[in-house]
Amino acid sequence: MELLAVPQDSPARTKPFTYIGDAPQEGEEEARLLLRFAAPRDPVMVAEWVSFNVIDTERQDWARGYAALRRFVEREHHARVPYDHREAPGPYPLGQWVSEQRRAYGAGQLNGKRAERLEQLGMAWDASDAQFQENLAAARVYYEQHWTLCAPRTATALDRPMGQWLSNLRRAGMLEGHPERAAALAAIDPDWNPAWPADWQRHYAAVRELLRDEEGQAEPTEILPGVTVHGMDIGKWLARQRQHTAWQGLKAGQRQRLQQLGIVPLPPEQEPPAKAPKAAPGAFERGLQALQQYKARTGSVTVPRGHIERLEDGTDIRLGVWLTNTKTRRAKLNDEQRQALAQLGCGWAA
Repeated sequence: MELLAVPQDSPARTKPFTYIGDAPQEGEEEARLLLRFAAPRDPVMVAEWVSFNVIDTERQDWARGYAALRRFVEREHHARVPYDHREAPGPYPLGQWVSEQRRAYGAGQLNGKRAERLEQLGMAWDASDAQFQENLAAARVYYEQHWTLCAPRTATALDRPMGQWLSNLRRAGMLEGHPERAAALAAIDPDWNPAWPADWQRHYAAVRELLRDEEGQAEPTEILPGVTVHGMDIGKWLARQRQHTAWQGLKAGQRQRLQQLGIVPLPPEQEPPAKAPKAAPGAFERGLQALQQYKARTGSVTVPRGHIERLEDGTDIRLGVWLTNTKTRRAKLNDEQRQALAQLGCGWAA
């Protein structure tokens, strides 16, 4: 309801009343006055008061937001207010107020005088900037929880798709012409856009924070395979980074970050022995495997020449042709091969 001040000479003013309220703040267009009635008033008299000038509380609220923005600009020298920023005293939710002004401007609901005053403070009406500021507030929340902005693409924060948004921003040219946006992200996480895979940065950030939590302990816990943070086996990851070959494959920046945590590569004698790669089975081995499978199913090693046997991995073996060729070349078989065929029941191989 709109309340008004009754002039001193008004005949309707038959009972005393007092003004209550704070002194006008700088930049306010109207002083807020509330009427305290000393006695009940006649409805006709109240209706008459409505005809005088009113106190517009919406203007007062807007003036408070404008004054808070002006203080912010005088201090920060720009009007790019983060969405989650609250300005003292209060604290006043200035970021949300600025976002609402952008929304009202885009919808044609902000009058020209107010728009002009905001533009004089450096207000940018670009809706994408408002959306960026809101996403930036969610990015801060994600970083507080995960210690990195190298989020998986499926990650969310404040119901916003943080992972996909940050992944898009890391694409070449996405922030071209917006150095202030890149600076805002770097202020949260200097490694938000690393020169190496984001998955590596996620594991590194988890190791960094785990070691930071144990600073000052006489014997910090060794991070062994099986130690998991946010679903990542950082122990297994760390052991892999310390292997000589993997360490040499890291970029200088990656090695530097690990060394700052006291992580160094393993001496060669401490590295686990390399497993010999399994040789791919040759033609004989595949044929023997097919014959074993055929016998297990049919109970016989007599195979029609045109028969094709399919192995479990989907490989088709022309078993009949292989068996015929093997008989023809049995003189070239070694002892181990002949023995394997004889054990299956191929008497000609003995």
